Amino acid sequence: MKKIEAIIRTSRFEQIHACISGLGVKFLSFYEIKGMGFEHARQEMYRGVAYEPAYIPRTKLEIIIPDELKDSVIQCILKEGKTGEIGDGKIFVFDVLEAYRIRNSDTGEKAL
Repeated sequence: MKKIEAIIRTSRFEQIHACISGLGVKFLSFYEIKGMGFEHARQEMYRGVAYEPAYIPRTKLEIIIPDELKDSVIQCILKEGKTGEIGDGKIFVFDVLEAYRIRNSDTGEKAL
């Protein structure tokens, strides 16, 4: 099993989610994060005062999948998440040694 963590543009989440769901991935976690990298935050206005936020909002995906889906899921994220601009994000892949379903004690890929 593999765990894929991807930091993506929030605006690309729906396209990535649709592609991954089409592969048969039934579960993923996502949450809003803030970070900084090569892309600089854009100047914004608040009550008529210009300011530049220190961090850029992004969405982080966490997906646990069987090994055979790894390449397909990565290709979905790469294809649907790409704008060609700095700040499109990163993908990280980890090995998952064990998984358990709490409800009925299923283990391994059956727990997914």
